[in-house]
Amino acid sequence: MFELGVKFLLSYFIGSIMGALTVGKLSGNVDIRDVGSGNAGGTNALRTQGFLFALGVVIIDVGKGIVAVSFVPDWMIPVAVDELQIGHEVLVYCCACAAVMGHVWPVWHQFRGGKGAATLIGAYLAISPFLVIILLAVFIVTLVVFGFVGLATMMAGVGVAVFLLIKGTSYTDPLFIFTALMASYLIYTHRSNIHRMLNGTEPKNQKMMIFSKK
Repeated sequence: MFELGVKFLLSYFIGSIMGALTVGKLSGNVDIRDVGSGNAGGTNALRTQGFLFALGVVIIDVGKGIVAVSFVPDWMIPVAVDELQIGHEVLVYCCACAAVMGHVWPVWHQFRGGKGAATLIGAYLAISPFLVIILLAVFIVTLVVFGFVGLATMMAGVGVAVFLLIKGTSYTDPLFIFTALMASYLIYTHRSNIHRMLNGTEPKNQKMMIFSKK
């Protein structure tokens, strides 16, 4: 458990490096948590700061998910500890979860972060790039039909878990458990979006909606 704890914390610290706040610091101390929706993620960055700012945010936030999954699990801890070995697959998923949690509750930024989607995409890219295709397909379909970015993000997370079940993956498989947990986590982090949708105050991306009246 020592190895799991160390690598979980390391992945969490990596996840706590916020793309929006890092780019904002380099762009004249802009804190996008004080503008727009107040979320330190790519969507709010794009809406309030423009494309190039948002691109930098996405690169950092996706990249830290890739790093946490691709490198941290294989890191050789320079301390000899006799303990029960953790399976590599389980270690990978734990590191991925930790990175997403770090993005949502970053220790470096007063625990006020984003909603986890970009970092989760990075984790999926390292775990199985095909799952990213499924995730993006569900996201795009939901967005063009309903126009809600938050709803599209939640449905994308759920869609990956549903796809695995349809493919025949057991609900006890670590990969399915991970995708189901992450889908639930995305729903939790988007609870404010759900509240606004129910109240009719959630903004729609009309340009993306193929059935909207122009």
